[in-house]
Amino acid sequence: MVRANELTATHALRLMRTGDLSAEGLAQACLERVRERDAAVRGWAYLDPELVLRNARELDEREVKGPLHGIPIAVKDVILTEDMPTEHNSPLYKGSFPTIDASCVKTLRAAGALIFGKTDTTEFASVTRGGTARNPLDPSRTPGGSSSGSAAVVADFQATIALGTQTAGSTIRPGSFCGIYAMKPTWGAINREGLKMLALSLDTLGLYARSAEDLDLLADVFALEDRHHVAPFTLRGARVAACRSPAWDKVEPATRGAFERGIGLLREAGAEVEPLDLPPAFSSLPEHHATVMAGEAHVTFLSEIRAQPELLNEDIAALANNSKDVGKSALLAALDAAAECRIAFDTIAAGYDAVLTPSARGEAPKGTTTGDAALNGIWTLLHTPVVQIPGFKGPSDMPVGLSLTSPRYTDRRLLQVAKAIGPLFESRGSEA
Repeated sequence: MVRANELTATHALRLMRTGDLSAEGLAQACLERVRERDAAVRGWAYLDPELVLRNARELDEREVKGPLHGIPIAVKDVILTEDMPTEHNSPLYKGSFPTIDASCVKTLRAAGALIFGKTDTTEFASVTRGGTARNPLDPSRTPGGSSSGSAAVVADFQATIALGTQTAGSTIRPGSFCGIYAMKPTWGAINREGLKMLALSLDTLGLYARSAEDLDLLADVFALEDRHHVAPFTLRGARVAACRSPAWDKVEPATRGAFERGIGLLREAGAEVEPLDLPPAFSSLPEHHATVMAGEAHVTFLSEIRAQPELLNEDIAALANNSKDVGKSALLAALDAAAECRIAFDTIAAGYDAVLTPSARGEAPKGTTTGDAALNGIWTLLHTPVVQIPGFKGPSDMPVGLSLTSPRYTDRRLLQVAKAIGPLFESRGSEA
């Protein structure tokens, strides 16, 4: 029998509408899972069971039920929450209790969501070391990062949905490593007021769920709109581009195998899959992403380095001190080059229903370093929507994901494609 905490949000909401499940019952099931597994997964930075149950009971007593009524949502601990501390995994903010909600959290509460707790992150969501969370499928491995805890608790059925952030690959890569769905919407499509800044031109709210339908539900709540009418989608006759991306040389055999397997499955389902080699200008995007991230982080962390430099770890201090010596001319050149590539990619990708590309270099690596974002940064810089789809396995029987992307402000269309491709990859991706 499926436990309540194992349900997708879409399924749980159906049971709540018929009276077969309550917000309190779902919360109790999630809390029981936390008690069973938190010692191994360590995904929570803050969790108050009494607060969770009190809020769940209040939701059950409401006459008007919102579109996310009672759904437990975990929140990365760089996102402000009025009734929970926000500490950014930094000694600078130990015990910080801002008492206001970020815009995205306020929107979720208005939709009836149960804000469940705060999840582990690397410090300021900006480095690849320092989080406590472990991959729930193999605690000797990382869940990815910097949205480490958010991916881990959703994958481990401790929460139904979670919020992350992405500046390079901090949402998509953990989704791949943990074997769940993840979405980086079009940059700017969701208000990011109340999220700790890293790089203004890159930072994007990230979404985690265990189905594409749940991501689509969140897209409804956040009022995501496409620039064109979203027509019905079917795989038969669809046009999909297979893009290795400029970072293909970093891809491991596990991802190469998943990529070829994914192409084969799409063709078997009746889709037309064409290889897509991006124009030469795109080969510099990884370098441009690094320039933009470093150049803007230097501005972001000025207050921290001026206030209490002794409390910053060496990686954050290097960003704050602009150790890469990124000048404004170099930053401007990178931003301008990225802007030209965004326009070019929108035109190229408009000829396809979606672009298929790797989500990560391979399986989750062992240890606590959160992995390499080389496969993700270019899409973050291009501002395109990206949906990570699970279903494949590597030689260690760990998840390997593939991503779908498309032109800017085609998020809803991309989710329609993901809802068709997701079940195919999940059901047949690991077949021999």
